Amino acid sequence: MGIGTWVGSTLRLFGTGQNGKLSGAPEDEPSRKAIAFGSRIDSAGQSVTAKTTLGLPAAWACVRLKSDVVGSMGMGVFEKAADGGRKARQDHWLYDLVHEEPNRDQTPAEFWAGQVAAMDLWGNAYAEKETLGGRVTALTPIAPDLVTVKRNRYNERVYIYQDRGKAEELPADKIFHLRGLTLGGDVGLSAIEFGRRTLSSAMAANKTAADTFRSGLQIAGFMETASVSMKPDQRADLMAIFDAWSSEAMRGRVVPLEKDFKFHGLKMNPAEVQLLESRGWDVEEICRWFGMLPMLIGHAAKGQTMWGSGIEQLLLGWQTLLLNPLLTNIQQAVKKQLLPPAERKKVYPEINREALMAADSAARAALYSAFGQNGVMTRGEMRNRENLPSLPGDDFLTVQSNLVPLDMLGQVNAPEQGARSALMNLLFGGDFDAAIDSRLDAKLNARPQRKE
Repeated sequence: MGIGTWVGSTLRLFGTGQNGKLSGAPEDEPSRKAIAFGSRIDSAGQSVTAKTTLGLPAAWACVRLKSDVVGSMGMGVFEKAADGGRKARQDHWLYDLVHEEPNRDQTPAEFWAGQVAAMDLWGNAYAEKETLGGRVTALTPIAPDLVTVKRNRYNERVYIYQDRGKAEELPADKIFHLRGLTLGGDVGLSAIEFGRRTLSSAMAANKTAADTFRSGLQIAGFMETASVSMKPDQRADLMAIFDAWSSEAMRGRVVPLEKDFKFHGLKMNPAEVQLLESRGWDVEEICRWFGMLPMLIGHAAKGQTMWGSGIEQLLLGWQTLLLNPLLTNIQQAVKKQLLPPAERKKVYPEINREALMAADSAARAALYSAFGQNGVMTRGEMRNRENLPSLPGDDFLTVQSNLVPLDMLGQVNAPEQGARSALMNLLFGGDFDAAIDSRLDAKLNARPQRKE
């Protein structure tokens, strides 16, 4: 699903955001007022909103990819064991909420993908808590542009929700709130608000390219009439003639000119303004704002290939430096805002990072091999992770015994010696030491005797 369904359900809300002070937002010259999500006309002359931002292919790809990845990973619930390990708690009520059914309308993948998309677009994601018996039973998403965060006279955080023209004040314990980058304030900072100049220039470049092709790659300019002095009605007729020849259907046709008429172009061509290079640079700039590697959305920098070990390391770096902090932020928010204080020291949620290896069979095989040879996981645990049934006798840990201390060489116990002998008999048809002695005797006997 990703961002598609979530945006579709809230698209009607675009452009209806409430004007309000956004903590930490930049203040510009004319109005000195920041808008949490409304339209902003930047110096490039473009209206920068979440809707227009998603019209940029690079921004759409960044938001969609990150939200889809997080939404598909899945969140489990675990309890700390007395021996330092942990136990999966699929019987816990929080598991039903975060892993099975966050609300009656959305799957877990849809809900978490929508929350991550909202953090990218607004810097904040909100969901109203529905409780029963002191437990949260459902999380219903709220469009971030309809929410204003304030402090009441007791310095408690409250949420003002604008619903169909009416303002409803909700206490903090009624709202599940995910914040993006924050400077310690009550709200996260919006990449769209702070990056609107970059986004506006990208929109302007797209519009320029579209206008250029719509006009049939024809440019505007002046017509020099030499010594001929034209009357106003003659100028109007001449302009009408050229307007008729500037459409897409007339591309390639020849326009007759009067004697001594010369054309002087007014606009620079795309090559002169480096339109293609500018659009390529805009992709990289947008990726910086949304915390995405350009190659992950199909954009390779100059001199960079899309395949190879270098790309694998870049992908690993993205997962470690950019994706993992986001997952940690979500986990801690779930633990703090959904679990009661009495359970937080034992029960905790965790997003399944190994889900990123689901399509990499070689990486999974290497991981299981290392775990199995070093006594980390049993064969039964490995099979269960692959959704395979356990087999009799596979619930034990194993280790490799070929690496032993030097002072232990030759000190092999009887059961191990028996297994070793059986393996050597299978490979060499007899005792391994006897086979070596036989080969040495044969080589010595085959050596020619030196004559006296």
